[in-house]
Amino acid sequence: MTEMKKVKLSDAYELRQISIETFKDTFGDDNSQKDLDEMFANSYGMDQLKKEISNDNTDFEFVYVDNELAGYLKINIDDAQSEDMGSDYLEVERIYIRKNFKRRGLGSQFMNYAINSAKEANKSYIWLGVWENNANAISFYQVKGFTPFSEHIFVVGSDKQRDILMKKSI
Repeated sequence: MTEMKKVKLSDAYELRQISIETFKDTFGDDNSQKDLDEMFANSYGMDQLKKEISNDNTDFEFVYVDNELAGYLKINIDDAQSEDMGSDYLEVERIYIRKNFKRRGLGSQFMNYAINSAKEANKSYIWLGVWENNANAISFYQVKGFTPFSEHIFVVGSDKQRDILMKKSI
């Protein structure tokens, strides 16, 4: 059984732990430990996460499978977006799933939640950034109807990496 739960301030430590675990599992082999540590201190620091959780234009959702935390979603609207896309867009900033829970439909569940959230907020588009070397994620997003439209730089520590920006009309 799966259940989604809105992340609250009291969940910040748990959010930090799963953020570090899932990012490292997915991208750890492609980044130096120094760069990972720097990113984790900045992007996944407790103060930063609490600030993001408190932002009314950001929504974090945990997903549980049989009462075990399996992953999380982060979506943003308006000024919380990582790029200035304007008021017609909702950003899917993170879909992170623990490796033992991948390939169980949780990514699709998160994407459906994001699309429904965009519709409820009267957005016309949903967009995201995906690392150019993450072939599995790119394929997943293409199956979901996303198409590339631009790119941006995503920094891990001191390493500048290219993300493909993809969007979908809703």
